[in-house]
Amino acid sequence: MKKYILSLDQGTTSSRAILFDLNGSIVAIAQKEFQQIFPQPGWVEHDADEIWQTQLETAINAIQSAGIKAADIAAIGITNQRETTVVWDRITGKSLYNAIVWQDRRTTEECNRLVKSGHSETVNKKTGLVIDSYFSGTKINWILNHVPGAHDMAVDGRLAFGTIDCWLIWKLTGGKLHITDVSNASRTMLFNIHSLRWDDELLRILDVHNSLLPKVRSSSEFYGETESSLFGASIPIAGIAGDQQAALFGQACFEKGSSKNTYGTGAFMMLNTGSKPISSKHNLITTIAWQISSEVRYALEGSAFMAGAVVQWLRDGLGIIRKSSEVEALALTVEDNGGVCLVPAFTGLGAPYWDSTARGIIAGLTRGTNTGHIARAALEAIACQSNDIFRCMVEDSGIAVRELQVDGGAAANNTLMQIQSDVMNIPLIRPQILESTARGAAFLAGLAVGFWKDKSEIANMCSIERRFKPQMSRVEVKILLKNWKRAVSKSKRWAV
Repeated sequence: MKKYILSLDQGTTSSRAILFDLNGSIVAIAQKEFQQIFPQPGWVEHDADEIWQTQLETAINAIQSAGIKAADIAAIGITNQRETTVVWDRITGKSLYNAIVWQDRRTTEECNRLVKSGHSETVNKKTGLVIDSYFSGTKINWILNHVPGAHDMAVDGRLAFGTIDCWLIWKLTGGKLHITDVSNASRTMLFNIHSLRWDDELLRILDVHNSLLPKVRSSSEFYGETESSLFGASIPIAGIAGDQQAALFGQACFEKGSSKNTYGTGAFMMLNTGSKPISSKHNLITTIAWQISSEVRYALEGSAFMAGAVVQWLRDGLGIIRKSSEVEALALTVEDNGGVCLVPAFTGLGAPYWDSTARGIIAGLTRGTNTGHIARAALEAIACQSNDIFRCMVEDSGIAVRELQVDGGAAANNTLMQIQSDVMNIPLIRPQILESTARGAAFLAGLAVGFWKDKSEIANMCSIERRFKPQMSRVEVKILLKNWKRAVSKSKRWAV
């Protein structure tokens, strides 16, 4: 009997591989960071080949450290940074250009042109998205327009586009499979989330040739097998989901009204809205959560571009901490923020503002301000951004969310989680295993191959490590949120 599921968790700053056993417990984990490329202000790129190499290396390392063989693995599940765009040559297998990352803002002017041309309503109705450079569509268009000969190659059918899941599967299968799943397709601005098809009108609007597009599959099914030369034996690939959808599944948020917030590079909140999409009046995203067989589940989502990245900036930019884990201790050296408010709009503001011209600010500085106040303000900024999204989500859905599941690296920070519970005024539930994203991909793959019987079995594996309840006085929360909104208003339209 095959005893393990291998989850490939390809993130924004690192590639990871995690082996899970039948109990959903972690057996082995390997991680490797890769280069962040910033050619110009607002531009963010990755080397697609480096992503592949680091992901392959971590998979091999996880298998070796567990002391098992590829033949012991029932299936591979893949989860990935979404929207990040790769265009490659089908013949050579080489990318035409670096992967353009979801954080990249180079297509802001093109998005503004699309909005002024009156395409907002069409895009929103069909995709559930707002027109923004966050998504893949205008990134594809940029590559086709800026790499010499790319348009002609696209017309000839020689080019392939994919989000990172698609790129990894192409490499894992030696170019045999060019596929993605509905959750990743729904983030491109090219996919109709109602008909579950690439949309011809959207392709015309964004000037993307349909020959580039992968086949869209469900999130949990047998897709194919890896090349045997990679791991010593072929392994079935059976699960795909964008990172936030995978985290929602990994937290067992299977029912309508269940929600989670993932604290990674950014903060990503999702609310399961059931079998029908709900449109947002507050610029949140309506997205596909997953598809299993013919069952499609939808979600409302709000994304704050900077969460864990704020702490990285305190470490690498300001140098006030040596490693990210030190931020909590530094924040606890002060009783409060000392009147300091930090808005981490380093690459603009995401939901619900969608202001790509916003920039980061620190307000309320005095001679008495110290690094502890700045660290505390940074944690509060992460919580306040998520609270903005949460309030809009509840209003849009009409669902009274009674608790929030949390995961991701920064969810280990007790102070941040307590602040989050305080400003939202609801309990936060932190699971024993914080690797919900990788776990969700594993669950999807395991269901497809019969490793786990059903979602009920999976839900029973999701045990709670800690519950955070609101403690701060409502007066203090009111002051904090008032100052936050004042500071956000100052950060808007800065880079105009």
